[in-house]
Amino acid sequence: MLDLRQVRYFVAVAEAGNVGRAAQQLHISQSPLSRQIMQLEEQIGVTLFERAKQRVHLNAEGRAFLAEARTLLANAARLEELGRNLASGAAGSLAIGYVEGAVHAGLIAVMLREFRRERPDFHLQLRSRRTAAQFEDLRSRALDLGFVYAPAPKSDPDLDSMLVRREPLVLAIPEGDPLAGVADIQPSHLDGRVWITVVRQPDDTNRAQFLAACVEAGFVPDIAYETADPLTSLGLVSAGLGLATVQESLRDAVPAGIVFRDMPWFKRSVEIHLAWRRNDRRAVIGDLRKAVGE
Repeated sequence: MLDLRQVRYFVAVAEAGNVGRAAQQLHISQSPLSRQIMQLEEQIGVTLFERAKQRVHLNAEGRAFLAEARTLLANAARLEELGRNLASGAAGSLAIGYVEGAVHAGLIAVMLREFRRERPDFHLQLRSRRTAAQFEDLRSRALDLGFVYAPAPKSDPDLDSMLVRREPLVLAIPEGDPLAGVADIQPSHLDGRVWITVVRQPDDTNRAQFLAACVEAGFVPDIAYETADPLTSLGLVSAGLGLATVQESLRDAVPAGIVFRDMPWFKRSVEIHLAWRRNDRRAVIGDLRKAVGE
């Protein structure tokens, strides 16, 4: 293994062309410097200089070695800088999980914009995961943070979380439906109507919660279609196939042919929580939590 100090000494002597001048630049005595250069030549098994009285000249082998030595020292400097950046949290890599609701709410974009401003060299991996899968990945350290639909269990010794967004659900109606002309929609308007719902497998609680909220509001939906995500549901609404509820932020990112109505009496909302490991004290995790929570 090469001694970087000896390599640095070699470059200094090669560029100065004189051991004495190089020693002055390095703030060491001439004799120790000469010994270090000879030890380097011994280790690599080749003579690098032609020596004549007070001057030294690189031979062919020395010139070839000098080019690589400069590259090595430049890479070492970059590595040292990387180490400092990693220690301060200015560089590194993080894996962040998310549910689609976090994207629709704009939380991912907000986090990335704020984070990139402070840490442009940081590498972020974004991974789409269901809530339960994210909890498991956080415990196994496959993820560092996760946007999830439910808070981490209070009894969980490994995970913590905070609520970062709560959005009411709004009613999506096909443009040609008679309901589209009703300004103040009540539960009685929805009883027995055809509905499109989102089913999130394998840890689905959406259907049960939706049905319970409908019954509490005073109507029974006829669920004719089940989709994997709200944008697909809205596509079916646009085609005139039924009604759907979606988080409010989707009003501005939907296909044509849909009318939205508020339902202040509908006791259900979409919650997005940010989850992390309790024992993760890295400054970068705190900064990301701050960027999302503000």
